[in-house]
Amino acid sequence: MLVNGVWERKWDPVQKQDKKGRFIRQSSAFTKRIDDPHAALEDGLRLYVAYICPWATRALIARSLLGLEEAVSVEVVEPALTDFGWRFGDFPGATNSQVQSVEFVHQLYTMTDPEYTGRATVPILWNCKNNNIINNESADILRIFNDDLRPIHQSLVNLYPPALQNEIDMFNDSIYNSLNNGVYQAGFASTQQAYNEAVTAIFSRLGKLEEHFSVNQYAVGQKLTESDIRLFVTLIRFDVAYHGLFKTNLKRIADYPYLSGYLLRLLKLDAFAKNTRIDHIKTGYYSIKALNPSMIVPAGPILGWFDLLQEGV
Repeated sequence: MLVNGVWERKWDPVQKQDKKGRFIRQSSAFTKRIDDPHAALEDGLRLYVAYICPWATRALIARSLLGLEEAVSVEVVEPALTDFGWRFGDFPGATNSQVQSVEFVHQLYTMTDPEYTGRATVPILWNCKNNNIINNESADILRIFNDDLRPIHQSLVNLYPPALQNEIDMFNDSIYNSLNNGVYQAGFASTQQAYNEAVTAIFSRLGKLEEHFSVNQYAVGQKLTESDIRLFVTLIRFDVAYHGLFKTNLKRIADYPYLSGYLLRLLKLDAFAKNTRIDHIKTGYYSIKALNPSMIVPAGPILGWFDLLQEGV
């Protein structure tokens, strides 16, 4: 991580823990919104992502759904985290940074704040003219794309419609600690108690979601919202990464018929399918040496929805 702008120690998947061994996630440091979308577009907007990362994939899916693919460029890091964090390179689907002499994501952070202390995470929304970070919080970036840039895309899609905002916020809260972050709390738990708590919460939530989707097509209301994006990015990684590596192995998503059907419905939408790279997801998670010292990437699982993904994944 960075300490006062200097990379001081090797990347570590465990950001922080409480006294009972529970994983604690770092808060985002850059949280600006866009007041003048036309000026921002003139400056140039770039999204830095990792296909392995569910938080970054949220932003990618929203970008596609809202028709921002020409307005917001994308650069992609390699899936395997190095001792210096995320790196740009030549893994299939990865790119360079488009910023001179920048090889690692942490360099983007110190370009923005030379004294930055903390982890260097993705996604990043970047101002190309000023060469600095606008925002590195995926929840904010979803709203920036949906709301702040609406004068640019004028999309009929609204991921956070006023009439559903309270319900969306409640749904998002219900899945965050129990599932989105819950899988990490299980995977990076350092005590049996912390692991047991996380796994109990995960499968309790999955059971409630199975009931929900037995009578509902979407997470909230009768149309696609940001809640569907937030849920999808965890579900799509569950069987191929979390079930094995994070020991969340009581059941697979494939064992839940209604959740599986929901996942398949979303994968039939181009914005979800093309932004899901199973090769990056498996390579990235299984490169975490603390959990997989051999770094062997498993051959399976083979799931029915693989054929809905883009070629090469």
